Amino acid sequence: MIQVRRIGHATLETPDIDRQIEYFTGIVGLVLAEREKDRAFLASKLGPLTVQVERGDVPRCARLAFEVAPDTDFAAAERFLAGEGIKSERRNDANPGVRTMLSLNDPNGVAIDLFPEWTPLALGKEARGIGVLKLGHLAHVVEDPRKLADFYCRILGFRVSDWIEDWFVFLRCGADHHTVNFVVGKQVKMHHMAFELKDWAHLQTACEVFGQRRIPIIWGPGRHTAGHNLFTYHRNPDDQIVELFAELDLMKDESLGYFEPKPWHRDHPQRPKVWQGSEGGVIWGPPPTPDYVRQRQ
Repeated sequence: MIQVRRIGHATLETPDIDRQIEYFTGIVGLVLAEREKDRAFLASKLGPLTVQVERGDVPRCARLAFEVAPDTDFAAAERFLAGEGIKSERRNDANPGVRTMLSLNDPNGVAIDLFPEWTPLALGKEARGIGVLKLGHLAHVVEDPRKLADFYCRILGFRVSDWIEDWFVFLRCGADHHTVNFVVGKQVKMHHMAFELKDWAHLQTACEVFGQRRIPIIWGPGRHTAGHNLFTYHRNPDDQIVELFAELDLMKDESLGYFEPKPWHRDHPQRPKVWQGSEGGVIWGPPPTPDYVRQRQ
């Protein structure tokens, strides 16, 4: 098994790079670190590479990058993957800030890049817009969430945090409640990507930005059941759902088997569980709008 520690960045393909750069810098609050003809690299205001945008025919998430321990033996990882029938390749100088990677594909066709170290980007540049802290998680619509969950747990060391019935799984690789999610839907594609904010006040500021820029909120604000995070959802210029969240559940000690106690929990202690779909996915807040639900339809 390869032990992934945290999510690094996502690579999004888009027909309009300039439009996506303006969205991620002007609204989300990432910083443009480097720009080439057919791709751009955007970092959070804290330094890590967060989103890579590349020219493509249709909008999609093409790659996900995850950090592994600095002493990870890539030769041993390659042998392990080969034994599982998984092709892999090493890549050098693939991205600014992330120089060495081991790449493979998940069963969904998304490329997975594993990197052991990184350097901060664009720390001297001021962020505009909302100013997110990091890429928190990414969810995909798939035909069989159990198949993807098995791959990520067996190959990359993820653990199951929660299920919503049998159609939505939440997987973690570190303290955060979830890093990748898989949900049943009619068309395989990205469901949403999520960025972490500092707190409720930061989330309120984001909502004010949406109001000023006339960007519809398609679900929220509210507090989820699985993960218990505060949330709001909107769509980016490529019609992809973007979540902004704060106060996500943390499992700081895996051996205890429960998430850090919080006053908004209904279970004490809050352990991984299967939630009922009848709960609507919220502790409080409005139900999802049709514009949110159509992502699975």
